Amino acid sequence: MHHRGVLVGGLLFYTHESILSEVARGHIMESELFELAEQLGRLLKAHGKTITTAESCTGGWIAQTITDVPGSSTWFDRGFVTYSNAAKVQMLGVSLQTLEKCGAVSSEIATEMAAGALVHSDADVAVAVTGIAGPDGGTLEKPVGTVFIAWADKNGKAKVVRKQLSGNRRQIRAQTVKSAVEGMWLFY
Repeated sequence: MHHRGVLVGGLLFYTHESILSEVARGHIMESELFELAEQLGRLLKAHGKTITTAESCTGGWIAQTITDVPGSSTWFDRGFVTYSNAAKVQMLGVSLQTLEKCGAVSSEIATEMAAGALVHSDADVAVAVTGIAGPDGGTLEKPVGTVFIAWADKNGKAKVVRKQLSGNRRQIRAQTVKSAVEGMWLFY
C-alpha cells in the first residue's frame, strides 16, 4: 500500500489529503460525515438539546466531525476520548468490575460510557463507542471490526447496538463515526 506522508525522524506523518483519501477508499467521504453532523445539529437545536461524546476506538473523530460544523458550540457540550481502561474509569466512572467481567469492548461498557458522559457533562444526550478497529486485537468472540455504540439521554432512555464492520482500521473507524452520528437520528 502506498502512503502519502512525510518521514520525520523515522516516523511517518500523514498529510490531511492522504487521510481524506483513506476515508474515501472506505466509501465514506468526509463531506458525508459533515452532512450527517450538520443534520444532527439541526435536530438537536430544534429540540434545544446538547450532545456529548465518549469515544474509545474512534479517538475523538465523532467530536471532530461534530465540531467541523460551524455553530456547533450551541449544541455540542464536550467530548471524552477514553482510549485506555483507566481513562474510562477516571473520566466516565466506568466500573472496574464491569471491565473485568465483560471487557472494554462490550455493550455494558458502551452503555456505562454513555451514562458516564452524561454525568460528567452538561449535555442532554450522549453517544459512546468502543470497539476493535484492528489490524490486531480481535478474538474469535470479538473479531476485528466488532464495535458497540450506545446512545443515552438525561431522561434515562438508552440504546446500544453491536456492529460487525469490515475494512482496514481507518475504514472501520469511519464506519463507526457514521453509525454513531446516524444512530442519534433513530435514537432521538
